[in-house]
Amino acid sequence: MTALVFIEHENGAIRQPSRSAIAALAKLGDVHVLLAGTDLSAAATAAASIAGVAKVLTAEDAVLADNLAEPLAALLTALAGDYSHVAAAATAAGKNALPRAAALLDAQVISDIVGVEGADTFIRPIYAGNALATVKSKDPVRVLTVRAAAFPPAEPTGGSASTEAAPAAALDAAKAAAAKSRHVSYEIHKSERPELSAARVVVSGGRGMAASENFKLLEPIADKLGAAIGASRAAVDSGFVPNDRQVGQTGTIVAPELYIAIGISGAIQHLAGMKDSKVIVAINKDEEAPIFQVADYGLVADLFKAVPELDAELAKA
Repeated sequence: MTALVFIEHENGAIRQPSRSAIAALAKLGDVHVLLAGTDLSAAATAAASIAGVAKVLTAEDAVLADNLAEPLAALLTALAGDYSHVAAAATAAGKNALPRAAALLDAQVISDIVGVEGADTFIRPIYAGNALATVKSKDPVRVLTVRAAAFPPAEPTGGSASTEAAPAAALDAAKAAAAKSRHVSYEIHKSERPELSAARVVVSGGRGMAASENFKLLEPIADKLGAAIGASRAAVDSGFVPNDRQVGQTGTIVAPELYIAIGISGAIQHLAGMKDSKVIVAINKDEEAPIFQVADYGLVADLFKAVPELDAELAKA
């Protein structure tokens, strides 16, 4: 039993969500990974050293450089016949391409899995994360997206899995599908802070921050803790911060070692995106706020007084 995992790369490194997808599928047997794009040699070397990887397939062509869903789905479909499972992390690229590949394979995609019970049985959240469903698939090829926060990422072990080019027929299928869409441009948000989905510590603000300029109160704390800064949907909808900072069911799902929720009431969709954090700290002036139901430590206080005091204590430490 062998699984094919599409993995994303950046500057020759394999992204953390993809390494979590490798760890999830490694529970079932051998894992072959698929790299797509251009200039793949450094990424292929990095992928070959990751624990659980038995083979690296490289699909090198400009039509695959931007992870457009149509050519990527066609590529995965062309390769799927040799595998029992086809998977990717539940990132924007994975959630875009895998359902299309599943449709082409006449299979049902099982999205956002958080557990692997067996070759045909998986666990995924439903009802905004308030319940877990055990799903059994009868499809000959199981198509999966993996919630990265649910699996510790596979780490490089110094191994050297074999590397080979994807079959020409698979590349031809991707090129044929590429005519259906085109890449226009990227708008990249640059930050010296850790990526939200992979940060060890996340400090998030909510509607209680009251204004966009008040999010600056979180920056000294985030700097001292080496944290990413997140936000609730209410804060994003109010225009306080851009939507790439949103934590929740409809934003980024995180599971850091420490999550600090400041001025966040704890709507269901927000809790679904952060309740798997190892330690949760909440600061809110409303003692009935739902966030306190999942918090390990809660402080009922005015955040405009408590946050500066927390920053001062961190400075002492």
